[in-house]
Amino acid sequence: MTAVGFGAMPLSTSGRPDEAQGVKVIHSALDAGMTLIDTADVYCLDDNDIGHNERLVAKALAAWSGDRDSILVATKGGLTRPGGRWETDGRPAHIRAACERSLKALRVDTIDLYQFHAPDPAVPFADSVGAFAELRQEGKLRWVGLSNVSVNEIETAQGIVEVAAVQNRFSPFFHELPHDGVIKYCTDNKIGYLAYSPVGGGRLNKKLPGHPVVGPIAEAHSASTHAVVLAWAVARAPNVIVIPGARTVEHVLDSAGAAELELSPEELQAIEEGEFSTA
Repeated sequence: MTAVGFGAMPLSTSGRPDEAQGVKVIHSALDAGMTLIDTADVYCLDDNDIGHNERLVAKALAAWSGDRDSILVATKGGLTRPGGRWETDGRPAHIRAACERSLKALRVDTIDLYQFHAPDPAVPFADSVGAFAELRQEGKLRWVGLSNVSVNEIETAQGIVEVAAVQNRFSPFFHELPHDGVIKYCTDNKIGYLAYSPVGGGRLNKKLPGHPVVGPIAEAHSASTHAVVLAWAVARAPNVIVIPGARTVEHVLDSAGAAELELSPEELQAIEEGEFSTA
């Protein structure tokens, strides 16, 4: 699995490009060597648009000339989009129905990695994870993943089903808060860690070019500040895979280049200790 994967979310949410451009962007990610695509049923505009991103990914893969079997597609269940809002729904019945829709949208018999999108305060966490365990036993998914979870929640899930990957937000703007220790726990327990929003998202990413620490490092490597931050995140641990999103081919290629960017221990420490304002 490549250290830099592709987060397909921006291709289906507000401000998304047209379908042809979306397919082109996904193809550029695959052609650049990315072997992981991260999607979700709720990467869409609202509940009337559920599955848009998964259908787009499926269409792009069907039209791609490369080896489809070399690509791992990760999707998620456990959220809804009523009126465009993001709300949790961890009921086992919802997760089962969402999985069936995702199988159809992705045009597969088995989902590579199916992730619980976020714990639902209204549903016992173990009940939600139990639904994923049942779906795996039925052969509808190969691996189970968790997203937006703490170490305690991972430990609880592991008592129910093997956890293959955890996807949490991680960037110099947020580090692991509020989920401190998750990367170390995943590393120690041989669980993959998918870092989403690795450059802080669209608004915060715009702060990077002028950053007093990241800017000079990027200049020294003739790289973008975006690529430098991705390289920093990947260097955190051997099991970390970053999944930056993109709406353009140029942005995809910039992200892909981060896999070959090696920062010195001093540069990594400087970013680690740098101040990154979210204001």
